[in-house]
Amino acid sequence: MTPNPNLQSLHEAGVSIWLDTLSRELLRSGEFAELIRDSSVTGATSNPTIFAQAITGSDLYDDQLRELSDSGERDAQQLFFSLALDDVREAARLLRPAYDRSRGRDGFISFECTPDLADDTEATIAQACDLWQRLDQPNVMIKVPGTPAGLPAIEELTRRGVNVNITLLFSIERYEQVIEAYLRGLGARVQAGEPLEQISSVASFFLSRIDTKVDPQLPEGSPLRGQVALASARVAYQRYRASFTGSEWEQLERRGAKPQPPLWASTGTKNNEYSDVMYVSELIGPDVVNTMPEKTLRAFADHGKVARTLDAEPQAAERTLAEAGAAGIDLAGVTAELEREGVQSFCDSYNQLLECIESKLGAVTASGGG
Repeated sequence: MTPNPNLQSLHEAGVSIWLDTLSRELLRSGEFAELIRDSSVTGATSNPTIFAQAITGSDLYDDQLRELSDSGERDAQQLFFSLALDDVREAARLLRPAYDRSRGRDGFISFECTPDLADDTEATIAQACDLWQRLDQPNVMIKVPGTPAGLPAIEELTRRGVNVNITLLFSIERYEQVIEAYLRGLGARVQAGEPLEQISSVASFFLSRIDTKVDPQLPEGSPLRGQVALASARVAYQRYRASFTGSEWEQLERRGAKPQPPLWASTGTKNNEYSDVMYVSELIGPDVVNTMPEKTLRAFADHGKVARTLDAEPQAAERTLAEAGAAGIDLAGVTAELEREGVQSFCDSYNQLLECIESKLGAVTASGGG
C-alpha cells in the first residue's frame, strides 16, 4: 500500500509519529507492522492503563500466564513484567529499522516504571535499571515520571546510560528541570569518560488534560479556552530550542550527545467542540514527537493538515499564558494538581492490572490443569 499522504507529510515536517498504545493483539495481527509501513509510525508508548486494557481484554496472554504459573511464578508484578516485556521486545524488533535509519533518534518503544515508585528515587533507579537490562534493546526507553523524586532518578539513569522517557510533564518549569537533569547526567558521563552516542531521551508533555482542567475555570466563550495547553507546548518548544544550542551543548554534541526532544502526549481531544486533531495539527515542527491514540492517528490520516506552527510567533504563546494568569488561572497550581492526579490514575490502573492478573491466574490454572 501507498503510505498515507497526510501522515507522510507530518513525518516529513519533522514530527516523529508514535502510537500511544501497545498490545499483543496489535502485534500478532500484523496491524502494528502495517502502521509502521503505511502510516509513518516510527515509535510507540505504553503505560499501566494501556497494558491493563490489553491484558484484561484479550485471551492472548492466557497460555503464557499458565506456563509462568506452572514454572512456579506467582508474584503478580513479575508476571506482569514477563507478559508486557515480551510485547515490548517484539515492538522494539519491528521498530529497529526506524531506529537504525535515524541513527538512534527515532524508532523507540517505551515501558514505564511502576507508578507506585513515583515518589521514591532509589527504587525508581533500581527498577529502571532492572527493566533496561531485562529488555536489552537499544531502542527501548524506560519511562520515569517527572515528579520531584523523578528528577534525580533521570540524572542518575542518564549517567548510567539508560534511555529515559520522562512522563507526566505538565508545567514548563518542571520541563526545564527535566532538561537540566538530562544535561547533568550527560555531563557526569563525560567526566567519567563514558560514551554518549547510544543515549537517547524524550520529555513527554501532556496536553489535553491541561485544557480539561483549565477550561471550566474560564468564562463561557473565553478565547483562551482550548488554547492554554497549545501555548504551553509552544513555550516548551522554545525552551527546548534554547537549551540544546550554544557552546556548552555543542561540546556535548561533538562527543555524540543527542538532544532530548519534547514529546506531545495526551493528544486525543477530550472536548468534542474542538478539532479532533488539534493537538497534532497545531504543534508541528522539526524535532518533536507526537504520540497519538489510534483514533487520533486515523483522524489525522483522514483530514489532518500540515503547517509548521511551532516556530510561528513564539511571543504569542507567552502572551496567551500571561492572559490566562490575568484571567485568574493559577497554572502552577493546575499543573501540580495534574501531576498528582496523573500519578494516582496510573497507580489505580496498575493496581487494577495486578488484581486482573491474579484473577486470570486463578482462572487459567483451574482450566488448564496447571
